[in-house]
Amino acid sequence: MTKNISLIGMPGAGKSVVGQALAAQLGWQCIDTDRLIEKDAGVPLQKLLNDQGYLALRQLEEAQVLSLSTSETVISTGGSVVYSQIGMRHLMDISTVVFLDIDLATVKRRIQNIDQRGIASAQDQSLDMIFEERFPLYREYAQLSLPNAEGSAEQAVLEILSQLEVGVTKL
Repeated sequence: MTKNISLIGMPGAGKSVVGQALAAQLGWQCIDTDRLIEKDAGVPLQKLLNDQGYLALRQLEEAQVLSLSTSETVISTGGSVVYSQIGMRHLMDISTVVFLDIDLATVKRRIQNIDQRGIASAQDQSLDMIFEERFPLYREYAQLSLPNAEGSAEQAVLEILSQLEVGVTKL
């Protein structure tokens, strides 16, 4: 088994929910980088985004990821983590990176409140544009992929554990 597992994917992919379920199954802790950023800043992501802009939010996300030094932890990342090459290299060094791969239609169905989600993107970017921009990055950094993560969190956990135990690179 790996020393940590990091979950990446679009907003609405289920990173937080699957992360909690996976950590519970493994008896590990779960860290949600979005919640850590909010805790450090003392305000919700959307307020940070409104006040400081999306590039500042991405920098905070990168700093949060680079500060991680943990073991036996499931790390639920923010959707924009893949914009930081150094941050992703760090995650790949300390964990197995799992892409919760959902299609655009599912993202749209799950994300009804895009203006309140604190999504680190330019104001003029549509969800379609964000998806198009991020999808290749998720694929590039993923060490495991959970395609069409449409089932329950429990099903996702079983699939992740199954893939990890079949001999995927163990760090």
